[in-house]
Amino acid sequence: MISHRTGLMTLAKTFLVALALLVSVSLGAPAFAQSGPAAPTAPVTAAPASPPPAAVAPSGQVGFAADNVPAADVTLMGLFLQASFIVKLIMVGLLVASIWVWAIVIDKTLLLGRTRKEMDRFEQVFWSGQSLEDLYRSLSGRPNQAMGAIFVAAMREWKRTYESGTRSLAGLNQRIDKVMDVTISREVERLESKLLVLATVGSAGPFIGLLGTVIGIMTSFQSIAASKNTSLAVVAPGIAEALLATAIGLIAAIPATIFYNKFSTQVSRQAQRLEGFADEFSAILSRQIDERS
Repeated sequence: MISHRTGLMTLAKTFLVALALLVSVSLGAPAFAQSGPAAPTAPVTAAPASPPPAAVAPSGQVGFAADNVPAADVTLMGLFLQASFIVKLIMVGLLVASIWVWAIVIDKTLLLGRTRKEMDRFEQVFWSGQSLEDLYRSLSGRPNQAMGAIFVAAMREWKRTYESGTRSLAGLNQRIDKVMDVTISREVERLESKLLVLATVGSAGPFIGLLGTVIGIMTSFQSIAASKNTSLAVVAPGIAEALLATAIGLIAAIPATIFYNKFSTQVSRQAQRLEGFADEFSAILSRQIDERS
């Protein structure tokens, strides 16, 4: 009876060991040779990974990855310092032209505004009913501009004729018209001064900047041919340097063109205003000449 029970226990133990081996094999666990405690296993170390192969250029030569290319300075100052001498010279010239343009813009804005106010003030006094003699005495002793200068020039010619004792008034009206025309020409020339600079910068600035761009791109292509590397990290800085010249040219040309058109229109309006006043004053003097003759 005891031997039978012992045989059944041995059979059950064998069945359990076989079941455990089957489960461990199906789960990928290490197999056990026996039911006793497992022997310690040696630690498994991973084999060192082999270095990645070097990148091969399309021409068959070994190239460099983009990470090996040194980062270029893409700031505005960095692009300027990295540009060639000719491109630097063009950039500096365009920057000087841009500063000159803004100086002219500020000067013309103040001048045209001051001239317009002087015209308004003079017309208010002229048409207020004050006598021409009193107005002439108040204006003849100080510098005059715009309408005041036209009035003083015409009155000076008028008084010179009468103070000389000449009885004949023939040709006085024509002389007064000539004097006022000359004064108007001088005033318009004063208002139009330096507008030619704005026109020149506005028309030539983009082409000068484009010249710097062409020279910069040619230099970049020469560098690419010498280094035999066409990666974007090598090409981009040179092209950015070249395009900076065009950007500076546009920065100088756009304000010059806009303000040239604006100032030309204002000067034309003020010139027409001066001519209108000259015609009215000539009619007043002509009427007095007719009355005295």
